[in-house]
Amino acid sequence: MEVINALGRRKAAVARVFVSEGSGKITINKRDLEVYFPSPLLQYVVKQPLNKLGVAEKYDIKVNLDGGGFKGQSEALRLAIARALVKINAEDKPALKSEGFMTRDPREVERKKPGQPKARKRFQFSKR
Repeated sequence: MEVINALGRRKAAVARVFVSEGSGKITINKRDLEVYFPSPLLQYVVKQPLNKLGVAEKYDIKVNLDGGGFKGQSEALRLAIARALVKINAEDKPALKSEGFMTRDPREVERKKPGQPKARKRFQFSKR
């Protein structure tokens, strides 16, 4: 099997994933998954699509992660892994889609408007 690549985004985070046959090693920015995401919850989020299909020990995954915070990065990586798994085997798509792993979360930060303190917050109104 050749290397399959996929892209996942969430907020400002971008995950580029390269999946190849292997022993289940996940390397993020040349660091191990456990080193990059010390939180067990974020490790779980990243591995969700692999565990759903039962292929966690079958593929080696190399990742370039950029931008955003750790939560956004983990969810971007989850989407990228799910997309790569569908490229490998298209029959897996309904299983991943039912869990919501194939859906790109479109929510982005709203821009700050001029003459206001934040995007939606207004300065206090004074009648007099």
